[in-house]
Amino acid sequence: MQICDAGDVAIVPFPFTDMAVAKPRPALALSTQAANAASGNTIFAMITTAARSHWPQDVPIRETRSAGLTTASIVRVKLFTLDNRLISRRIGRLGARDRAAVRRMLRSLIAI
Repeated sequence: MQICDAGDVAIVPFPFTDMAVAKPRPALALSTQAANAASGNTIFAMITTAARSHWPQDVPIRETRSAGLTTASIVRVKLFTLDNRLISRRIGRLGARDRAAVRRMLRSLIAI
């Protein structure tokens, strides 16, 4: 079982909202390793190339190599919780600047 930490990029079965299937895709872990281990679940955000769409909150990933990505990608605010047993593998980690940009975007959206 893979336990990710906040900022890790992992391959997970992404649950598309308009399809009855899940496809293996990269996703960004948002919750801490301690929380993930304690609950058995991880909170993720979608990573996509966004070739056909744009959302105002999209955050471009500048350091694709450290994130384990081969194509220009963005973090998109499609959030989901996934059982840690379903995480295929960790492929990288967002760089410090990219993590800070995602943190700023999340803080601007979530005000509770």
